[in-house]
Amino acid sequence: MNFIPTRLEGLYVIEPEVHGDSRGFFMESYSQRKFAEHGIDTAFVQDNHSLSVQSGVIRGLHYQLNPHAQTKLVRAATGAIYDVAVDIRTHSATFGHWAGVILSETNKRQLLIPRGFAHGFCTLVPNTQVLYKADAFYSPELDRGILWSDPALGIDWPTANPILSDKDREHPLLVHAELNF
Repeated sequence: MNFIPTRLEGLYVIEPEVHGDSRGFFMESYSQRKFAEHGIDTAFVQDNHSLSVQSGVIRGLHYQLNPHAQTKLVRAATGAIYDVAVDIRTHSATFGHWAGVILSETNKRQLLIPRGFAHGFCTLVPNTQVLYKADAFYSPELDRGILWSDPALGIDWPTANPILSDKDREHPLLVHAELNF
């Protein structure tokens, strides 16, 4: 596995070693040992799986407050997404900054998103399935979000007409978001 740091502390693009032949491929998508070798000591407790039938679906920007903030390991099992992480750690030098990366069934990249980040993605093709691990259980009472189109963030989403849930359409701007990181 290749761990590629981004400009945001703790946010990594992870490229697995893929072994392929005429039958298909094999890859190790997670190894506690290899993560620990890179200083990432995370115990994942929940796996999540989503299907977005249409391209242009935006899910996010989501996060959970402490004490149930989550580190996530995200990948696209089928299709492709533009995955975005926003630093919402109030004492971070990169507070309010974001990074985006394409994750796809073809490139097999993953994004490791640490606690203190809001997360969202936009599907680039129909029938995209996203899998992600989390190191804390989902907690509805601590579930929060930031408006995907917050002009202060300036995220360059790859769609002009996103398909959104009512919940994601109504999240507050970052300046009004409840944060405790």
